[in-house]
Amino acid sequence: LEAVGVEARMVAWNDPDAWQGGDALIRSTWDYVHHLDQFLKWIDRVAALGRLWNPAPVLRRNVHKRYLLELAAAGVAVTPTVLVPPGATDSLRTLAAARGWRDVVLKPAVGAGSFDTHRVRDAATPEAQALFARLVGERESLVQPYLDSVDDHGERALVWIDGEFTHAVRKTPRFAADDEQVSPALPLAAAERALGEHALEVALRLAGVTAEDLLYARVDVAPDATGRP
Repeated sequence: LEAVGVEARMVAWNDPDAWQGGDALIRSTWDYVHHLDQFLKWIDRVAALGRLWNPAPVLRRNVHKRYLLELAAAGVAVTPTVLVPPGATDSLRTLAAARGWRDVVLKPAVGAGSFDTHRVRDAATPEAQALFARLVGERESLVQPYLDSVDDHGERALVWIDGEFTHAVRKTPRFAADDEQVSPALPLAAAERALGEHALEVALRLAGVTAEDLLYARVDVAPDATGRP
């Protein structure tokens, strides 16, 4: 950045003395999951003082995974997702059985970096219910079926920069305390690319922004049991 005449410095988002205005590029703010209200206020303050990448409406929508339900309602093919409110007394066994699920994923609705994300191979066990009760007792949570395809095909992360699709990588399944494993760039099936573009188009519309407002975007895609992304 210095070589092309751009003055830049790396600062912590929650350092009260670090931000005095100017353009801001969001990078690794993963601890926001523990300080959501503070982070949302910070987004608004930075957006008021300068240019924020990505823009505040996009960041706000992405901190909570209810966007999966909103995308699904708008016709985007999304992994089936149940949003469970904090303090709910639901039985994981009943919830999963009603949908024909056994092998499921539990995760916080506000999460990043696989924070407190767990695979439960049998949702009917007492151990699974105990884990579910803990998660729901602490925060709003999601329940999803585990997609077997991520074990071999893997999840594809599709990346756009400055409005252009640039590449895709393979991400291996990652749960709480696991290390992240990402491949080099690899070929992408046409159906995966089409779904990614559809999801991005709908997400932009729901956020009230255009593709020109985005500096970067990522859409994660994985096949279901029939091979459909």
